[in-house]
Amino acid sequence: MTEAHFVNHTHWDREWYFTTEDAQVLSDQLFSDVLKELEAHPAVNFTLDGQASIVDEYCAMHPEAPARIRKLVARGQLFIGPWYTQTDAMIPDAESIIRNLVIGILDTRRQYGQPMMIGYLPDTFGFNAQLPMLLNQVGIHDFIFWRGTNFKRQMNSVYFKWQGLGNNRVYAANFPFGYYTGQIAVDSKKDLKSFVENRLDQGIDFEAEHGNNDPVLVPSGIDQMNIVHNLEDTLAKVNQYSHNHVFISSYPAFMNTLRQRTDLPSYQGELRLPTYSRVHRTIGSVRSQFKRDNFQLEQLILKRVEPLIVIAQRCGIDLSTGVALRLWKKLLECQPHDTLGGSISDNVAEDVAHRFKEGFEIAEGLENYAKKRIAQRLDLTPHQLLVFNLTPRPFAGYKDVLILASSKRLHFAPKYKATIIASEKVAKREHIMQQTTKGFEFKDEPAYYKLTVRLWCQFDGLGYQVIAFDEKAARALPEFKSVSGETIKNNTWQVTFKNGQFSAKAADKTYANVLSILDSGNDGDTYDYSPLRGDSEKSLPLTGELTHQQVGETDQLILKGTWQLPKTLADRTAAKPELMAVPYTLSLSLKAGSPVLDGKLVVDNQAYDHRLRLQLRTGFKTDAALAKIQGGFHETKNLPIAADWEKEFVEKPVNLYDFDKIVGMHNQRHGLFLMAKGMKEYELLDGSVAVTLMATTGQLGKPNLLWRPGRASGDTTSIGHVMTPTPLAEELGENTFEFGLTATGKVDELALAKTAERWLEPSVGYQLQTLNLFINRLDNKLWPLEFDEGLPAIKATETFLQFDPSVTISALYPAYTVDHAVVLRLANQSAKAIDVTQLLKAGWLAANALEEVCEDQTKLQIGAYDMVTLIRKG
Repeated sequence: MTEAHFVNHTHWDREWYFTTEDAQVLSDQLFSDVLKELEAHPAVNFTLDGQASIVDEYCAMHPEAPARIRKLVARGQLFIGPWYTQTDAMIPDAESIIRNLVIGILDTRRQYGQPMMIGYLPDTFGFNAQLPMLLNQVGIHDFIFWRGTNFKRQMNSVYFKWQGLGNNRVYAANFPFGYYTGQIAVDSKKDLKSFVENRLDQGIDFEAEHGNNDPVLVPSGIDQMNIVHNLEDTLAKVNQYSHNHVFISSYPAFMNTLRQRTDLPSYQGELRLPTYSRVHRTIGSVRSQFKRDNFQLEQLILKRVEPLIVIAQRCGIDLSTGVALRLWKKLLECQPHDTLGGSISDNVAEDVAHRFKEGFEIAEGLENYAKKRIAQRLDLTPHQLLVFNLTPRPFAGYKDVLILASSKRLHFAPKYKATIIASEKVAKREHIMQQTTKGFEFKDEPAYYKLTVRLWCQFDGLGYQVIAFDEKAARALPEFKSVSGETIKNNTWQVTFKNGQFSAKAADKTYANVLSILDSGNDGDTYDYSPLRGDSEKSLPLTGELTHQQVGETDQLILKGTWQLPKTLADRTAAKPELMAVPYTLSLSLKAGSPVLDGKLVVDNQAYDHRLRLQLRTGFKTDAALAKIQGGFHETKNLPIAADWEKEFVEKPVNLYDFDKIVGMHNQRHGLFLMAKGMKEYELLDGSVAVTLMATTGQLGKPNLLWRPGRASGDTTSIGHVMTPTPLAEELGENTFEFGLTATGKVDELALAKTAERWLEPSVGYQLQTLNLFINRLDNKLWPLEFDEGLPAIKATETFLQFDPSVTISALYPAYTVDHAVVLRLANQSAKAIDVTQLLKAGWLAANALEEVCEDQTKLQIGAYDMVTLIRKG
């Protein structure tokens, strides 16, 4: 007889083929019933799916509910959190995953009581190898999940200790048969004997046998399913038929028993094998625009908005964390596994796109507010630019700043090496209304220019400087001019286009045909790419019009051409296919002093159901790729796949992997790496890495795919369901993919991570001008203020934080729980521990991500592939 901890729960997708509003209609009824049932049965408990956001939405409809919820949480009957939303675990930035936990835990504590401190992700499509480290940042040491295990290949137990790339660990409990192992539906109640014999006992026995486990965990619930009524009586009847002992328990109670065991096996690595359930290994490229939007919004928050708020507060500008928290929540609502993965209906996709839009608006508004108020405090004129450095590290390089001026004859001091890299003339407008001291008058508004000016700047650390210019130059600033030749170069790179191929030389090594574009048909759906039977992947020709342009210390090649691609899947195998013209522009650019070759590919997609990939040819004779993931680097190889793989797996365990920002190859002497802005999936080919740009499709779920045989994912072929077209997932129209290449000598993971950090540093500037009050959307409504005379004095150049750690900076932001304090999070993305005790001597306090200060403040090391959080007041 096995002891079985029975946990009643509901799994709550915020959206899927139904919208968030649909889900709230369901929660209004279901959550109300849960509260009523728990209050009537004090011995019963319920888990509300580990995410606080759904409770917040319910309480917004029921103002009386928080008081009831607090009582139930305090009694151990209702379990909420720790997440704000149940995150995808492969695509978001490490900082997004941490902030999801921080916001979820702090919100739950403030509104409802103690959250469930378990990394509970019952339906997520696989897990990155660093999730134990990320959970440990907030003091979580337990993890419960379903998908991604293979007991024969990995740990031979449903319960184990899972170790990150470094020394971080969690106790892990797996649901081998899903979070509905013990689901007692209404029909099951009518025939409990059959339910126990054919389902429940089989699940309990499997868990007991895989790892010699006693007790075991039995989750009881499914998507949007209500609480089991009269659970005590129901389990009493269950035990009459079971050869096991089933009793009411909770996830924390079970994990407490698990932590007492000394015989658990250990496992290190990602959890993405599709053995007992699908993990959708190729979902990283579905609805690629969402992945790029997610990346862009993450970077906007982390590298622009939050550091700007820190600077603004140091300048006496009153900016609270409330709006920034609202911004984070908009982003986190876009990061659950179905949502960010893209396995949603178009109706839901429109909602997601709108949330991203709202997130960008909040972020841009916060940035606009901070910059203009600082400019107003400095009393700047239209001929003074405010230029920021938003990292504590020293900076020497180029910043691109938008300037509005009546002409291009701008004059800057020579040290700024000013050039125009983009320009647009705005025509004169006649009879424009203007309010004057005489009332409303009508005048002509003169023409002006929008100019993006590139300036060489130096900063000591986090801060700003004011750069003056005038419009009295004898001639216009230099602009891009076409020059002869097919080669661009700087002190690191030399890139040549010849005979339809790009070759590159860097770090004393030449890379022939270094970049190419691959295309193939996609017979898959919004869950997975799958090859089309009878089709093969082809390299697209790089032909067209090549332009070589130079200005100042910037050198670029621009190739414009048109591909002819089959219009539909049927055309890919037809004798006379219909072809669609797909225009593209590929730009490669170099700046003096930069180790990165900047790339941008713009594709006007007009073809349906296909996959585009960017192939990076290294020529290295190695069978491994090196990729950065959340908080570290790991090596991947192409694992053998048996011809009869369907006997072991429910989808083909293809050698496609997810990465975070950096992927490439290296040998003992050289390395070549691609850095990506929002592309997430790669495959190791012979001497090259293929990074997926987009995989388009017109169906939510399709059955009998080559790589995923059998039923359709998304329930579209289940009884009573319908096929769900997704024309928006075809991603027709303009798609922009930005990337960079960096070449190394012998690979140093920390140096590589810092190169990517530097590459992603933004150019942020501001001009207090009146030619166009809508260039920055809020300028027209940010009226001049009478600033308090007691505010701290600020000068034309300020540095507020200055240090240059040997590790990467994950985040810098105002503290959530400590007034007038700043949080700094550092990431050691290498296999060696790094000492950062000097920061403690500089006034920083070591803490966890929840801003709870550590006892030992005498020394501080960041372990291998680990992170630390520091906090400082003032």
